[in-house]
Amino acid sequence: MEKEILLGKTPEEIQEVVDRLGLPKFTGKQLVDWLYHKRCASFADMTNLSKSARALLEEQFETGLVAPVKVAVSKDGTKKYLFPVGEYFVETAYIPDRERATLCVSSQSGCQMDCLFCATGKQGFQKNLSAAEIVNQILSLPEFDTLTNVVFMGMGEPLNNYDNLMRSLDILTGEWALGWSPTRITVSTCGVIPNLKRFLTESKCNLAISLHTPFHDERLKIMPIEKNYPIKDVIHLVKQHDWHGQRRLSFEYIVFKDFNDSKEHIKELARLLGSMRCRVNLISFHKVPGVPLKSPDAATMTYFRDALNDKAILATIRASRGQDIQAACGLLSTSALDGRASE
Repeated sequence: MEKEILLGKTPEEIQEVVDRLGLPKFTGKQLVDWLYHKRCASFADMTNLSKSARALLEEQFETGLVAPVKVAVSKDGTKKYLFPVGEYFVETAYIPDRERATLCVSSQSGCQMDCLFCATGKQGFQKNLSAAEIVNQILSLPEFDTLTNVVFMGMGEPLNNYDNLMRSLDILTGEWALGWSPTRITVSTCGVIPNLKRFLTESKCNLAISLHTPFHDERLKIMPIEKNYPIKDVIHLVKQHDWHGQRRLSFEYIVFKDFNDSKEHIKELARLLGSMRCRVNLISFHKVPGVPLKSPDAATMTYFRDALNDKAILATIRASRGQDIQAACGLLSTSALDGRASE
């Protein structure tokens, strides 16, 4: 019989488990502390629980804390970890940068969005990650104590796994668990409008929107989501929100040579974003196998950034990291799946 996993449960839910097992009530608080504060992967190591309590928990439950099975290390310090999620794998990228250390986590194995430029989409959709599988990428990270920021920009569309996303954010920000400020966390989306509406009101975390071109027909060619949720409607929605507090809004813009890097694109971006309080993160496309899109040169990236800034649109170029370790999202996990299939 498959064991129940404790990670991902709230204090109330853990207390229900304790009551069900007939254990002393204070065991609930102890378990919360061992899971979320001490990040203990084994019931046997929970030394302030009685031996009988540990044996009972071991018989029926798993902590849910699972170490990564593989790591690829870049010469620039970036590390890409591979975590098992059932019969599949997900990637988690650790990106140190001076005083900052950002972790890019996955919300799904595979992805339903099928964006042309994304290696994850080539896998197809496999499963939504549970809250335990999402949070485990953070808690089981060897560099956990160095983290300053978490971004949901790994495999999958976070807003297509909304309930588990929000449960994960509650664990990250709840005082009973990690107690992080929501401004340390950014959730990226292609623009799933129904759940985006909910996210804007139900969370205080930062938001990043995958834009990539301001023109409907072009975006439709590379992002099928444009058919149901056009970028103009996504932007109209976020414009209704007040962005004058600490919460940040950004737009991700992968630059493709001779596709979305013209003066017309700059002009339309300026018109579309207007006076919004936001940032545009420009990302140079790096080759993905089987994708016909091309990478821009450095001069184009600089021109695009400066032209947007001249139009009062705050734009920055995101430094490329980990290019020597299959950094494009989905490549490492695809290799792992291919390797498993050939065994």
